[in-house]
Amino acid sequence: MNRREHLKLLLAGSVGAGLFLATGCSTKDEEISREILAQNELSYGRTDEEKQRDARLIEERFFTDIEFEMVRVLTEIIIPSDEESGGALDAGVPDFIEFMMKDQPQLQLVTRGGLMWLNSQCNTRFGSQFLDCSEYQRLEMIDEIAWPDEFAPEMQYGVRFFNRMRDLTATGFFTSQIGIEYLDYRGNRPGFWDGVPEDVLEKHGLEYDQKTLDECIREEDRNRIAVWDENMNLL
Repeated sequence: MNRREHLKLLLAGSVGAGLFLATGCSTKDEEISREILAQNELSYGRTDEEKQRDARLIEERFFTDIEFEMVRVLTEIIIPSDEESGGALDAGVPDFIEFMMKDQPQLQLVTRGGLMWLNSQCNTRFGSQFLDCSEYQRLEMIDEIAWPDEFAPEMQYGVRFFNRMRDLTATGFFTSQIGIEYLDYRGNRPGFWDGVPEDVLEKHGLEYDQKTLDECIREEDRNRIAVWDENMNLL
């Protein structure tokens, strides 16, 4: 499956998780997470209490090593890397999901239960747990639960689990630097007014007076903050 097919699979379910801080899991990941927190102290508007809570949650660990590796594999299946862009692993999505388990404790039971369900299904089908299955077997299993409108009744629990994992993966990826660059999201940028187009002015027999041209439509003043005197004259 190429990236386009994976993103179609990603968008087959609703991407409804909220926007949260992506942080770490392993010792190395925790160090990276602390760096992220330090870099964003003045930019993303956390209170002191929120920063302390973030730091405490980073120190905690929810997933076991095996569970975390399963999360890594699942996120890579959902948003793989290619020559066009990095994928979920490059964006640190597994670390984001680890943090989410602690930030939103109600996700813990259903997520851990979903991983257990996935292992059980793979054992039944292939005689191996998910991580011990071949790539083909893993994708065959995921294909059974990846389409929320087309699934066997006995796959319902797995579909709900995978929908949730897809939502978390999409949220983590598309709020990361890699994901934002992939979307080519530019954020809020100032707009510039170049006046009414010349051909429109000519059509209606109008033109700008020199004062308006000098004060309002000078390209060199586009980034200048306007300052007015007490008589509302532009300084």
